[in-house]
Amino acid sequence: MDTWFNHPRYTLLNARLDATPIPTPVLGGLLVSIAGGATPSRSDESLYADGDDGVRFFRILNVDDGEIVDRDLKYVTADVHNGLLERSQLAAGDVLMTITGRVGTAAVVGDEHLPANINQHIARLRVGTERCRPEFLSEWLNCPAGLELSNRYVSGGTRAALDYGAIRNLRVPLPSLSVQDTLVSAMDAAREERRAKLAEADALLAGVDDFLLDALGIAPPAEDTRRVFAIRRGDVGDLSISPPAYVPELQRYLSGLRNNPAVTKPLSAYVEVNPRLDISKLDADTAVGFIPMPAVADGATGEYTVTPRRLDEVRKGYTPFADGDILWAKITPCMQNGKSCLVDELPNGIGFGSTEFHVLRVRAAGISAEFVREFVSQVALRRVATYAFTGSAGQQRVPATFLENLPFPELSIERQNEIANTIKKIRSEARQLRGEAEAGWAAAKRRFEVELLSTPNE
Repeated sequence: MDTWFNHPRYTLLNARLDATPIPTPVLGGLLVSIAGGATPSRSDESLYADGDDGVRFFRILNVDDGEIVDRDLKYVTADVHNGLLERSQLAAGDVLMTITGRVGTAAVVGDEHLPANINQHIARLRVGTERCRPEFLSEWLNCPAGLELSNRYVSGGTRAALDYGAIRNLRVPLPSLSVQDTLVSAMDAAREERRAKLAEADALLAGVDDFLLDALGIAPPAEDTRRVFAIRRGDVGDLSISPPAYVPELQRYLSGLRNNPAVTKPLSAYVEVNPRLDISKLDADTAVGFIPMPAVADGATGEYTVTPRRLDEVRKGYTPFADGDILWAKITPCMQNGKSCLVDELPNGIGFGSTEFHVLRVRAAGISAEFVREFVSQVALRRVATYAFTGSAGQQRVPATFLENLPFPELSIERQNEIANTIKKIRSEARQLRGEAEAGWAAAKRRFEVELLSTPNE
C-alpha cells in the first residue's frame, strides 16, 4: 500500500506496455549478471591514485544521459580494482545505471573507458547480447517511460534508492535486434545533432570575453599558475604584504584595465557596492521579490527567476536590493560559475536574496547597468577575483573592496550600450541554439518511445 507506487500514471504506463505487440520481458531475464561497487575509505589516501597510474572510478556524475563523461573523474589503485572492487570491474558493453539520488540514468561502457570500476551508487548491468543490445537497453532506461518505471520502485527517505530486485522486475519492450539497431542509430544521430548545437552555443559564449576585452582595447590576460614569484619592494602598497594581491596574472589584468585608451577610474566612482535600502515605511504585508542563489543561472547569462514573498518573511537574514541593481555572487564556487543578473520588474520594485550576493547600484549618469554587469561578469575577471578571496576553504568570498577598486573604463553611453547589446545578442543566439538542441533531443526520445509503445491502431 504505497501511494507513489500505485499512482494512476503507472497504471497507464503498464497498460501501454500490455497493449504493445512487442514482447515486454522483465530485465532480470535479459541479464547475465548485475553488480554494484563500493567506495574505498576516504581516510585512506593510499587506496586512490593519480590519473596516469590509476583505474577509472565512476560515480553518479560520470553517468550522463547515454554517455559516460570524465567530469571530476576519480581513480583507484590497481590493487583496489583487483581486490576490494573485483566483482564490479567493468567490461565493454556493460550498461551502467544510477540507483541512488538521480535514479535511472544509464550509459554503455566502451573500450575507451577501460579499465574502470564503479561506486555503490551505480549498478553494472551485463546483458545477453543475443537478445538485447546494451545500447538499446540504455536508450530505453533513459527515455521518459523507462525513467518512470525505474522511479516507481524507488524507496528510502532523504535519498531515493533502487534495489537490485526492483531492477530485475523492470519491463523492457524488446523488438528484434535489427529494429533495436535502427532505433539506436536514430538516437545516435539525434544525440550528435544535439551535441553539435550545444558546441556551437558554447563557442558563441566563449567569444563573449574576447569581444568585450577587444572592445575595450585590452589584450586577453594569459593564465599564469605560478605559485612562486618576486616583486619589487617599491611596488608593495601596504606595510602588510598579501601575496595573492601581487600574483602576476592579477596584476597583468589590472594593468590592462588601467592602460585602457579610455579614462579609467575605480568602479566605486560610478557604482555603489552593497548600498542601503530604506524599507522602514513599507508594511509587513508588502509584496517583494525573492531571489535565492539557485534562482540565478550559471554562466553569466543574466537569467534569474523571482518568487513573490511578503516583506516580513524576508526582511531579516537576506540581502535587500531594488529594480536596476546588479546581483553578483561573491562566494565560491558560485562566483566562478558566473551567477550574476540585473534585476528588474520586482514586486513593488524591491527584492531580497542570498547574503552571498554583492549588490551593485549605478549612481553616475551616463553609465549603463547592462554594461556594468557584463564588465563584472567576464570570465577573466572572475578568474583573477579568486586571488582576492578571504575566508576559509569552502567559504571563501570576494570582498566588496575588490569590486570597488576595479579600474573601470569611462566609455560613452552609446558605446556602452553597443557593447552590451552585442553581447546580449550573442547570448540570445546561444540560448536559442541550446533550446533547439534540447527540443530536438526531447522529440527524438518521444519518437523512440512511440516506436516501442504504439498499439497497432495508433
